[in-house]
Amino acid sequence: MEFKIVQKSTGKNNLYIIDDAKALQQIKSLNAAELKYAEEAIKKDDVQITINQYGHFIFIYLLKPKATEWIAAETCRKAGAQWQAIFQKHKLADITITNLGATANAAYVMAEGISLAGYQFTKYRSDAKKITYTLDSISFDKQSITVKELNQLTYINQAIYRARTLVNEPLNYLSATQLSKEITQLGKEAGFKVTVLNKAQIQKEKMGGILAVNRGSIQPPTFTIMEYKPVKAINKKPIVLVGKGIVYDTGGLSLKPTAASMDRMKSDMSGAALVSGAMYAITKMKLPLHIIALVPATDNRPGEDAYTPGDVITMYSGASVEVLNTDAEGRLVLADALHWAKRYKPELVVDFATLTGAASVAVGEHGIVCMGTAGDNTKQALRDSGNRQYERLVEYPLWEEYGDLIKSEIADLKNVGGPSGGAITAGKFLEYFTDYPWMHFDIAGVSFATSKRHYMPAGGTAYGMRMLLDFLMHYGKA
Repeated sequence: MEFKIVQKSTGKNNLYIIDDAKALQQIKSLNAAELKYAEEAIKKDDVQITINQYGHFIFIYLLKPKATEWIAAETCRKAGAQWQAIFQKHKLADITITNLGATANAAYVMAEGISLAGYQFTKYRSDAKKITYTLDSISFDKQSITVKELNQLTYINQAIYRARTLVNEPLNYLSATQLSKEITQLGKEAGFKVTVLNKAQIQKEKMGGILAVNRGSIQPPTFTIMEYKPVKAINKKPIVLVGKGIVYDTGGLSLKPTAASMDRMKSDMSGAALVSGAMYAITKMKLPLHIIALVPATDNRPGEDAYTPGDVITMYSGASVEVLNTDAEGRLVLADALHWAKRYKPELVVDFATLTGAASVAVGEHGIVCMGTAGDNTKQALRDSGNRQYERLVEYPLWEEYGDLIKSEIADLKNVGGPSGGAITAGKFLEYFTDYPWMHFDIAGVSFATSKRHYMPAGGTAYGMRMLLDFLMHYGKA
C-alpha cells in the first residue's frame, strides 16, 4: 500500500471524516441534492455514507464521540476495514482521506484500518491476480496528516505485512534456516545488522534447550541476532527483544492429541516474526534507541533422535531441566535466548511467544497475557501503548508459589508445572533465566486468526507489534 500527501482533495474518490452534520458544508464537491441526502442520512443515525457521482465516489464517515481517545481510534480502524470492503466492491484503486473533524489522528487510524484490512497472502494461489484487492494507494489532504506520521504509517504497515507473511508461510518453505535468511534480507532492506549462528556454532555455545528441541528434526536450528544502534541512542544499555522461532510444532513425542490441533502450528514462530518486523520498522523510522533482537529457531518433531519425556537436559545457562512434556518446547529455546541476553547487560528485555494454550483460553483473541519483573513505570507505559493501539494487556502475577510448581526432584527445574496456572508457570520458568528487567508476552491467543475479523485477516495477524512500537516510540519521554 502506498501512502502520500496531496495539496488538496482532488482525487477521484474521496473519504471525508466528520464529527457532526455541520461539517458537510465543507465538502464543496457535494451539490444541493447530495448535501440534503447526506444530512438526512445522518439524522437516521447512518455513520457511513456513499455518494456515487458517476465516475468517482464521495464517502463520508461520521465519527461519534467516544469515552476515550483510544476507543475512538479503534472505532476508526474498524470502520477502515468496512470501507476497504466497500472500496473493493467498487474496484477502486485509490482513495483520498480528508479529516474535517476534531479528532486529530482520525485520518491516520482510518488509513491504518484500511491498509491492515487490505493485507493478502496470495503467493500460492493460482488465481492470485483475479482475487488481489484493487486498492493500492491512500492519499491524505495535507491538513489531515504530517510527514512524520505518513512515514510512520508506511513503515509500520510494511513491517506488519512482512511479519504476517512470515507467519503464513508453510514449513516446507520456512524452515529455521530460511527464517534466518528472511531476517537477513529484512536487515539489508532496513539497515540493521544481522548475525546468524548455525548448528555447529549453537553446539559450540552449548545451547542445550535449542539443541534438545531440535533433536527430532532433520532440519538444523538457527540463532539469529539483530542489532540497530544509532549514533545518538538515548539508552546507554540496549533494549533486547526476543521472539520464539518454532517454525513448526508437532508437540514432539508428546504429540498434540486433539483433532486439528496442528493445523496452525506453522504460526508457532509468530514471536520471531513480530520482533523481526519490529526491527524493520524501528530502523526505518530511525528511533533513537539501541535495540537488539534474538530469534532462536527450530522445528519440533518426533523423529530422528527426539528428546523424550523424562530426559534431563543442560541449558545454555548451565541449569538442568527435567523434560516432562516435549510440547512445552518454546520455553526451552526462549530460556537459552534469555540467558544469551545477559551478555548485553540490558536495560530491558521483552519476549514475545506463542507459549501456552492457557493464555489463549484465558483471554482469547482480544488481548495479550503478560507478566514480568520490569518496574511499575515500564509496565504502565506498556499498558498505555496497548490501549492506544487496542492491543490490550492483561498482567498475570509471578508469585513465588508458582515457582514451587516447576521444582524438580532430580533437576533444577521441570519444564511444566501441572494443569493449573499454565501460563504463569511457563513465565516462572522463563524468569529463572533472567537477571534484568524483563517482560513476557504470551501471544498464543492473538497471533493467528482462523477467520477474518475487522482489520485482522485470516492467518498471521502481527498482533502486538503496534503496541511494542508505540512503547518504543514513547520510550524515555515520560
